[in-house]
Amino acid sequence: MLCLRRVCLLTLRRCQARTLCSDLLLSQINSCTHEDEVFSLVARNKARLSEKHVGIAFNILWQLQKKRPFLLRTTEYVKNHSQFLTLCVLAENKVKDMEDEAIVDTLYSILRLNVEDHDSLAEALVTEAWKRLERLSLPALSKFTLCLYKQHRHFNPIIGQVAHIVDMKLDSIQDVRILSVLMVGISDVISQSFRDRLLHKAEQLLEEENEGHFNYAKRMLQFLQNIKLKYHPLLEKCNRIFLKSASRLDIHSISNIFGLYEQLGFDNAEFRLLANQLLSENIDDYYNPETFAKLFFALGPMAGSRVRERLLVTAAHMAEEFSSHQVLVILKTMKKMKCRNSHLLEKMASVLPKHLDSYHVLQLVKLTQYLTGLRCRNLELFSKLKILLLGYLKSSVIPADTAAIIRVLAMLPSFQVEEMITNKAAAVLPQCSLHHLNCIATALVKWNHHDQLHWQNSSELCAKLLQKLNDCGFERLQKTNSLNLLLEELTHVNGQWFEEVLNEETVAMCQRLIDQITWTNVLPLSFFLKKTNHRCPALFDRIASVTVENTDKIHPSEIYFILFLFSALNYDNEEFFKSCIQHLTSNLSYFEIYQLVLLGHVLAVAGYFPPILITTIFNVSFLSKLDAQLKVLPDTLKQRVCSRLMKLNRAVCLECPEFHIPWFHEQYCQRVFHNSMSRINPLRQHVHRMLTEILGGSQYSRISVLTPYYYEIDFECVLDENKKPLSYMAQNIHLDDVGGIHLRHDIKDEGRKALPPGAQRIALEFLDSRAFSKDYSRHLKGEPAVKKRHLEMLGYRVVQIPHFEWNSMVLSTKGEQLEYLRQQLYGIQ
Repeated sequence: MLCLRRVCLLTLRRCQARTLCSDLLLSQINSCTHEDEVFSLVARNKARLSEKHVGIAFNILWQLQKKRPFLLRTTEYVKNHSQFLTLCVLAENKVKDMEDEAIVDTLYSILRLNVEDHDSLAEALVTEAWKRLERLSLPALSKFTLCLYKQHRHFNPIIGQVAHIVDMKLDSIQDVRILSVLMVGISDVISQSFRDRLLHKAEQLLEEENEGHFNYAKRMLQFLQNIKLKYHPLLEKCNRIFLKSASRLDIHSISNIFGLYEQLGFDNAEFRLLANQLLSENIDDYYNPETFAKLFFALGPMAGSRVRERLLVTAAHMAEEFSSHQVLVILKTMKKMKCRNSHLLEKMASVLPKHLDSYHVLQLVKLTQYLTGLRCRNLELFSKLKILLLGYLKSSVIPADTAAIIRVLAMLPSFQVEEMITNKAAAVLPQCSLHHLNCIATALVKWNHHDQLHWQNSSELCAKLLQKLNDCGFERLQKTNSLNLLLEELTHVNGQWFEEVLNEETVAMCQRLIDQITWTNVLPLSFFLKKTNHRCPALFDRIASVTVENTDKIHPSEIYFILFLFSALNYDNEEFFKSCIQHLTSNLSYFEIYQLVLLGHVLAVAGYFPPILITTIFNVSFLSKLDAQLKVLPDTLKQRVCSRLMKLNRAVCLECPEFHIPWFHEQYCQRVFHNSMSRINPLRQHVHRMLTEILGGSQYSRISVLTPYYYEIDFECVLDENKKPLSYMAQNIHLDDVGGIHLRHDIKDEGRKALPPGAQRIALEFLDSRAFSKDYSRHLKGEPAVKKRHLEMLGYRVVQIPHFEWNSMVLSTKGEQLEYLRQQLYGIQ
């Protein structure tokens, strides 16, 4: 009995000593303040390291790196250290003994330390975690999902199983951090219904008032970008979090947010104002290539002239230091800024040759687009690009890549087309989407037009290829049975080939699929019809009815774009407009300041002036906020908003005097007018000579007249009550000759008093194809219809002459044209 007791005591003491020693080693690892201390402990205690020690050691190594600024981290030193390799071998041998959480933590740590995705330890950890997937806690599951995402296992079967688990446990997830990580990780393998459940859950858990949700909001944007969905409720919630988290915004997060917004087609002027202020105040802090490239991308498109010049000078000075990716960012931003700074462009072109071999094919495609868009003249650089692109084209087996390469080859200056290119195009045509067919067609049409096909029978071969391309386009349309897939293909389709060959057939196909129009696809369908200027009553009526039935489901900004289609193509549907206006005026808070101006203009073109909208816009406080926003909007959008505000102001003054809104755009119109001085073209000169002949002298008509409220009309004349022309000189009708434009000063009707009783001003307008819809009806579009309406309010009798009448065979001789003009002027039927 005593012997047995002694054996037990000895055993107990050994266990206690081992535990004490083990706890001491664990404590020593946890207290390390430098990587070398960890490695020293590993070297001295290899035989005693348990799976727990190994896991903690990896975690400490990552935590030590995490505490350092990114540029001061030493991950290369750590992962190449001999004792780190020892740790990896030990861990791989002990994977099966690790606890669930330890497996995931170890995988996370080694990936953060830049261990290769397919390292044997990483593979062993992933495999073991996969076996235990069902029993992982939600925090461990989200961390494991993050690891898989970082390893680019987006379509791996493991991700499918993770998605299934998330689907089952979604109602129990109450931590937005866990949810945001899982959403990003499984975004490539979820169904539409599951996607909608995730979005609803995210809206529930994401708190606008909580600055701690800043990083989770960024992940939500990443999720939306992954699924390519512009989901306004979540986007706007994330944006409000960013606005309330100014202290968390640095150059990295701002550029990341701007990049995601750009890909999602979302913009917010308030965030632009905040970012502009933060970045402009600290512009001197961005002195290394990485942070400066991000600064240039974020600040360049909205910077004022002084800051913009500083950015351009610094970019040129730093050009040699930029990485291949940073060069692309600078060029992309220059194109967005419409920057024509030749010095910076030359500097970027001079450093590009050393980076060319590091770009993959689609980066070379984008690079070519940027350089040609910026009008680079470096022929040597273009020659190198041509060689690389042709090399990729020869080996390309992906139709999308083939089409993209052919499209940008057509952009290169003085490009001589090789027969190999057309052969490659012919080979991929049957596999191409409408977008890719359009890319190839655009290139072929350009080459044929500029006579760049030089081998024998090239024109005949090109004609055959274009015919085959047309046949493939028709065949693809005929096989279409899904409106959603068709609209997805049509998103980036435009240009001469599509307009001439497939436009009518595509609209007809949309009509055949009219029953598939739902509230989820009325917006892309409206975009397509607006882009093609096609006025199809059946489609318009279906869009209107679906929109009216689902106004509560469609975001107000999307309803604006649908209204834009109806307004621009002059298709009035009173029930539709009134229903939409009622809904929108109850939800004006969903619109940004500048968007309200665009909405007001669209409604004014259609003849609607909601009082609450008009009084909101024409308010000193509103216009002050608009001025602030305009400073950070992209130049093109800024010009559009200013122009629409002027047109809205004009429409309200003429059509709604009861609002008592003053005309305050006189100086703006003069500035725009003088910056884009009209020139009298040959057609106007020809018609003016005929009007002189009809009326009996040049003093009876004026060419290119600027009216009150700054409408320009082609010709103006005055007929008395007996329809006899009145001389401008004799009647003392004042006009100032400004570079061929005759400007009237009778905006407040002073000049009208000079007309005799019964006399009538006539405005003669020639309308080209842009004034009409592209369908067979040739219906007058919204803007020219408004112009006619307003000119009539200004006292004119308006004569609009369509191009298809003037250029018809009926008016093929001068005599017929003279008679036609005489009938139009004198109102002879």
